[in-house]
Amino acid sequence: MADVINFPGTVDWSGENPGISLKEDPNGPFTSVASFFRVVVSPHGRGNALMLMMSPMVANPPPIAGNYCFSDNEKLGRYLVENFVSYFGAWKDTPGLKNLKYLPLNKVTPLGNTTSMYREHIEADGFDIALTWTHFYPPFCFALPPDQSATGKHWMPSTFVPAREGAIEVNNRMLPGKPVPRNIGGNMITTAFLAFSETWIRA
Repeated sequence: MADVINFPGTVDWSGENPGISLKEDPNGPFTSVASFFRVVVSPHGRGNALMLMMSPMVANPPPIAGNYCFSDNEKLGRYLVENFVSYFGAWKDTPGLKNLKYLPLNKVTPLGNTTSMYREHIEADGFDIALTWTHFYPPFCFALPPDQSATGKHWMPSTFVPAREGAIEVNNRMLPGKPVPRNIGGNMITTAFLAFSETWIRA
């Protein structure tokens, strides 16, 4: 029998965290980014949150191209942004992240499957948002140790389903850019991926 694997530390949150980050120029900055959270365990309870930056390189863009955090549990949304999203390497120094507007989220509907098409449909006052992933690679499970995690202080066991394509649609407008290659846990994927069974354990 294999040895039991224990992760020492405190579970800060557990749930799902699929994401889509898009670039118009593969060598340039991200032009559109979305990080969705479906949390089942946290210090602030359950909830859903979407960090959406339509102008990540702009501190104060107009509302039509704004940077937002939508949530049905604002304490949880702020906790995720301040303690996790703010450490994610691709976005942590972007001007847009420092001035997110926090707005209520009204409804979230997951659609599809992980073999052909998966979608998170998010509704908020004045916003109809669809995050869509297609053309999947095989799923894999891994666990990042604290020194390799985004925060530098969390174990992160997770199941990833990488996608070749990802799209962000806001009020029937497709945001610009395409996913680009990315390496995580020794696996080459893209910046469009589903992350299920994800747990952040503070060492």
